Amino acid sequence: MLEETMAVIIANIIPTGEQIVGIPLGVALGLDPVYSFLVSLCVNCALFFPIYFGLKIFYDKVFSRIKIFNRYLEKARKKGQPYVDKYGVLGLTLFISLPTPLTGTYTASILSWLLNLDWKKSFIAIAIGSTIGGLIILSTILGFIEVLKFLVSV
Repeated sequence: MLEETMAVIIANIIPTGEQIVGIPLGVALGLDPVYSFLVSLCVNCALFFPIYFGLKIFYDKVFSRIKIFNRYLEKARKKGQPYVDKYGVLGLTLFISLPTPLTGTYTASILSWLLNLDWKKSFIAIAIGSTIGGLIILSTILGFIEVLKFLVSV
C-alpha cells in the first residue's frame, strides 16, 4: 500500500497531472477510491505553499529569466484572470474546480501570486476548488468502473 500511495503522491506532484492522474491511478492500483481522493487532495493543497511562496522569493532572481516560464505565466493569466476579475478570489475556486489541463493547483497558485491575491484567501479557494474537482474526477472514475462491470457481466 505504501508504494501505491507514493505513486499517487508523485502523480499529483507532476504539473498538469495532479488529481486528473493521481485519483484514477490510485484506484487502478487497487487503493480505496476515497483514500486515493484524500491523498490526492492533501498533496494538491500542500502544493500551494511552495509554489506561491517560492515564486514570491525566487521569481525576480531566477524564474523571470526563463522565457518559457514567462510564456506560461501569460497563458495562466489569460485563462484564469477572467474568473478572478468577475468573481474575485472565488474565481480561483471556479477555475480550479474544472478538472482540465492547466486548471490545477500549479496554475491556480501561480495565478494567485501573479494577481497579487491574499495568500490565505487563495489557499482556501484552491482547497475548495481542489475538493470539487477531485470529487468530479472520483465520481467519473467510479461511474466508469460501474459501466465496465455492467459490460463485463452482459
